Formats: sequence, C-alpha cells, structure tokens
Amino acid sequence: MVKLNKIYTRTGDSGETSLVNGSRVSKHSRRPAAFGEVDEVNSVIGLARLYAQGESDEMLSRIQNDLFDLGADLATPESDAPALRITTAQVTRLEAEIDKMNADLNPLTSFILPGGSEVSAWLHMARTVARRAERRMTELAIEEPVNEAAMQYINRLSDHLFVLARKMNDNGTADVLWVPGDNG
Repeated sequence: MVKLNKIYTRTGDSGETSLVNGSRVSKHSRRPAAFGEVDEVNSVIGLARLYAQGESDEMLSRIQNDLFDLGADLATPESDAPALRITTAQVTRLEAEIDKMNADLNPLTSFILPGGSEVSAWLHMARTVARRAERRMTELAIEEPVNEAAMQYINRLSDHLFVLARKMNDNGTADVLWVPGDNG
C-alpha cells in the first residue's frame, strides 16, 4: 500500500521525475506524458461521477482504479518485472460492460455531438482525453515496449465512455445528433 507522509519532495524541481524502478526521466519525455494523460482521464471521470449513480457509478469507480493500475504500468518500463500491469481480464470486463450497455441502445444513424446531460458531457470529455492518452501511449510504444493489454485497455476505454455517455442520455434518446451542413 502507498503511504505518503510528505506531499512535496523537491525531487522534481529540476524537471525530472522518478519511474517505479527509481530511474529518473525528463517530465516531458514520452513515458510521463503517457501516464500524465491517463491521470487526466481519471480526473475527468471523477467529475463525471458527480452525476453518475448506481451501476454506472460502480463501473466508473472500477475504471478509476484500473487507471491507477494503468498509470503504474506505464511508470514501469516493460523490462522491469514483476510489476503491476493491466491484464486482459480488465480489457475483457470493459468489453462485457460495453456489450451489455450497447444492447439497450438504438443503432446510430448520425454522429453524436458531445453533450446532452451533464454526466454525458463529462463522459465525452473523458473519452477525448482517453483518446489523447492513447496517442501518447502509441508514441511511447514506438520508442519502448508497452504492455499490449494496456494498449487494448485504453482503446476499449474510450469506446466504453462513449457507450456509457449514450446510456446516460436516456439510453441515447437525449443524444445530440450531428446535422451535416446545418449551420443556420
């Protein structure tokens, strides 16, 4: 378990941060950029949870915990073992939740504009940040190996957030549809 007695350490004042293995890297390098984006997704999901209830809130709670696992995974180079890693079971859980939620939704006939309800707007924001995190992770994967399950997880997460946003918009009936060329 993590124990933090002192919040500031001054070790990052020179523009570097520590990875799980104790090695120091620039705060703007690809690895901290990737886990920093994951942290941002987690924060936006925290905002969405202010409006979520029941099963939806429970799913988001599990996802927030998964995102800490993902951050730890990304903060640990693949060459370091053993380490906390995202697993295929976490990816499979997301897929099962997506399938269950999507079963109650009407098929899309248009792209959806982010919005509708407050919770859906925040879920769409989280989705776009998840896509940005995915782009950072793919950039990192060009330079260093990245856990394949972690890559799958972040890809499924944005899909999950999209479907959940639709569910939170009265099962899609309150979705705001894009009307091409309708600029008044």
